[in-house]
Formats: sequence, C-alpha cells, structure tokens
Amino acid sequence: MMRANAGVEDLLRQERDAFLEARRSGDVPAAWASLEREHIIGQSYLGAHFRCHLSMLGFAIKLRDWRELRGQILRLLLAPLGNASGRLPVGNTGRSNVSAFAPMEIPANLLERIESTSSGTGGSSR
Repeated sequence: MMRANAGVEDLLRQERDAFLEARRSGDVPAAWASLEREHIIGQSYLGAHFRCHLSMLGFAIKLRDWRELRGQILRLLLAPLGNASGRLPVGNTGRSNVSAFAPMEIPANLLERIESTSSGTGGSSR
C-alpha cells in the first residue's frame, strides 16, 4: 500500500484542521469544502481515502443528511476497490452529489499545493 509523503500528510492535516474548525463554528459549506479538498488530496492513498469517506459519513449523520449518508456508504465500499485497481476518478470530490466515477478538474490553487509536495518542497500554507 502506497503511503503519502510528508508534504501530502501536511496538506491532509491542514484540510482536516480546516474541516474541524468549520464544523465547530457551524459553517457547514466550509466544512464540506475542506472534506472535499481532503478527498482530492488523499484519494490515491487508501488509508487517507477511506478515512476521508468515514469523516464524510460521520458528518452526514451529524447533519441527518440521509442522501449523503447512503452515498458515503457506497463510497466506503468502492474506495478499496478503486485504490486496489488504480481506477480512481482524479479530482473527484467524494460527495454523493457527484458521480463516484466522474473525474473532475482539480481547483488550480489546490493543484499547485499538491504539485509542490512532489517536487520536494513540501506542502505550502493556505
């Protein structure tokens, strides 16, 4: 199983912290946006990918969003298969409001941060 490098782990931690802060302050759209960004960053790494979908499931339960809950259960079943087969839709946000199989454009500011982790410069700050 491929593990995320330190730069990727830093980006994941930044998005996780942003999610937790947004959730604490009651900013639901910002919380979802941080989880979506975490998903895009961590999708290639099974542990991070699965953990993100678990967080999305937990947040859906907290919000009593049953449609999202159903979508996250499906994605928790699909995530290991996608990682094992290497068939992951790049840029997909991981939410149930988009197809689990649809590639999506990665936001430019996030793509720049992700690319900086592979060049050996580490994660950049927000």
